[in-house]
Amino acid sequence: MEMKQAQAALKKFFGYDSFRPMQADIIQSVLYGKDTVVLMPTGGGKSICYQIPAIVMPGLAIVVSPLIALMKDQVEGLNANGIPAAYLNSTQSLQEQMRVEQMARNGTLKLLYVSPEKLLSSQFMGFVRMLQVNLFAVDEAHCISAWGHDFRPEYTQLATLKDNFPQTPIIALTATADKITRRDIVHQLSLREPAQFVSSFDRPNLSLTVAPGQKKFQQILRFIGQRPRQSGIIYCLSRKNTENLAKKLQEAGYRAAYYHAGMSPDEREIVQENFIKDTAPIICATIAFGMGIDKSNVRWVIHYNLPKNIESYYQEIGRGGRDGLPSDTLLFYSYADVMTLRDIVDESAQKDLQLAKLNRMQQYAEAKTCRRKILLSYFGESLGKNCGNCDVCHNPPEYFDGTQIAQMALSAVARLANPQHSGLSKPVQIATGMLIDILRGSSRVDLIQKGYNNIRTYGAGRDISYLDWQLYLQQMLNLGLIEIAYDQGNIVRLTDESMRVLFEGQPVEFTKLTDLKEQFQKKTEKPKSSEEVLREELFEQLRQVRKEVAEKEGVPPYVVFNDATLVEMAKNRPVSVKDMVNISGVGEKKLRSYGNTFIGTIVKFIIQKTKEGHRIKGSTQLVTYALYKSGLSIDEIAKERKLQERSVYTHLAMLYEMGYNIDIFKYINTEDLDKVKLAIRATRETELLKPLYDYLGGEIAYHKIGFALAYHNRHA
Repeated sequence: MEMKQAQAALKKFFGYDSFRPMQADIIQSVLYGKDTVVLMPTGGGKSICYQIPAIVMPGLAIVVSPLIALMKDQVEGLNANGIPAAYLNSTQSLQEQMRVEQMARNGTLKLLYVSPEKLLSSQFMGFVRMLQVNLFAVDEAHCISAWGHDFRPEYTQLATLKDNFPQTPIIALTATADKITRRDIVHQLSLREPAQFVSSFDRPNLSLTVAPGQKKFQQILRFIGQRPRQSGIIYCLSRKNTENLAKKLQEAGYRAAYYHAGMSPDEREIVQENFIKDTAPIICATIAFGMGIDKSNVRWVIHYNLPKNIESYYQEIGRGGRDGLPSDTLLFYSYADVMTLRDIVDESAQKDLQLAKLNRMQQYAEAKTCRRKILLSYFGESLGKNCGNCDVCHNPPEYFDGTQIAQMALSAVARLANPQHSGLSKPVQIATGMLIDILRGSSRVDLIQKGYNNIRTYGAGRDISYLDWQLYLQQMLNLGLIEIAYDQGNIVRLTDESMRVLFEGQPVEFTKLTDLKEQFQKKTEKPKSSEEVLREELFEQLRQVRKEVAEKEGVPPYVVFNDATLVEMAKNRPVSVKDMVNISGVGEKKLRSYGNTFIGTIVKFIIQKTKEGHRIKGSTQLVTYALYKSGLSIDEIAKERKLQERSVYTHLAMLYEMGYNIDIFKYINTEDLDKVKLAIRATRETELLKPLYDYLGGEIAYHKIGFALAYHNRHA
């Protein structure tokens, strides 16, 4: 019975006909009262796993959430769906907190969001004991583990929940946790034989691309330019980069803002609100941004710098495409980032662990095999075939004989290290930048002063650009032909493999370099069909209506409807309440609140496009309706549309049955209506007119029977 209630709640409040994979099993576990651990990728639908049980079980669910923004976002979305939810945090006045607590006491709330610090305070814990708590949900549960990538000491005290509420189930949810972290979550929360659910980490709607970290801004402009009016996040390693990049994007005409921990709380809140409401659709941010955002219409995510581990990377790209629609990700990769991150890791208390994770991230960025396979393998999954939605799958690497190029570089390093061959007084070790300048024959002052221009390989590679040399050296590093001593000023060192290439004729294969100007050019697309053009145009109109509704109500646009719901509206074009209720994401409250507004927009669009000569299914009835609403008679509508009067009557009857405001009693009186009702009851005919016409002996006209049948079907 409870799962039937859960299914009904999903449709009623969220507007979805079915659960996503694994959601139903998780919900069933919670409804049975079992402690539960859920590992599900960002955008996979974790929230539903505790929100639905909270709705159908008697009492109140308490959700432990790490960020104020996350609480606010979740509560706004729940309230918009007609679910009574609230939060308690430090941004509220005392009166507001007292009001929320009173609602909890009165039993009018189904979900209450709090921080771990708030929940564990002695005063609040006493208050919680007075409530009928049906569930504790610990969101972002990886924060409880020192093995996780975002450890928060305050989370470790949550183990006392089981001591205080031994019979109340706990559900711990996270998007990023390896096996060690999951075991630690179970231990730290004192969970009792918990059911554990590890969802697939595959997010096939996310495209994966890694690009060389040179000429980043030009690449970003090209990338964003191909995605007009879309919202996205650019993650940067430093605060300075976020500010500089946002400024350059603004100068290029984009509505961009920056976000980092050095800003005041008020400044950060304004930026986040502007992003959520699409006022500033592009955010340049440090990783401090986004944890608490449930914004579903982020269409792309760029990493300006290499993330420090795959967990962080996957969580951050997971903020794109949460509505299930396609979303693009782009990661810039350079050794400068690796060096910077190594310095940061050196200061870590878990240096070995963090270094290992950084190495895995580096291997992913350097890979020449399907990137999704690598990511899923990291999380313990396997993908049977290549994904077809990453840069490696789209452009399998081509190779060429790079032996001569490699020998040039290796020879320069070897000669500098040997005074007999360099003519220098002592061995010299250099970093990659100086090596490239030597190979290209640079006339920089310090190079000449040190006599590096006298070695035989000076200028030997001047026909290769600086950028291409960087990429070739990067490949040489990957192939083990050179090493970078990160702890000694990033100097280049030769390896045993270098010697085999230099002195034993061992060949070297390089990957052909992609012209950066073509890196992100889209494949040649087939011309769009007229139907695709119509869908895109209607989607933009619906998006504008959503924006206006959201501004009027003071909520983010995606709280009204997410992009996936608008896409379905643009495709199916619902023109009645009956049609609209079948659109995924339209629950009962949203149907009441916004249904007519969006139906009206769709109807106007169809009528306009029909006038322009487009043939749209169902449009002829709507054109008739527009003329009817303008006050024309049946005869006048028929003449205007060059139709027979019976066709006009049929249109109006269909529209009435669909829920449109048609005064059918202009065309049928109550006496005839009652006669047709009796005929329907006798014949059980609810579709065809002729059996009813014959049953009535031809006494009532076809068009009147049509209206009576529409009346019956509408009110059945």
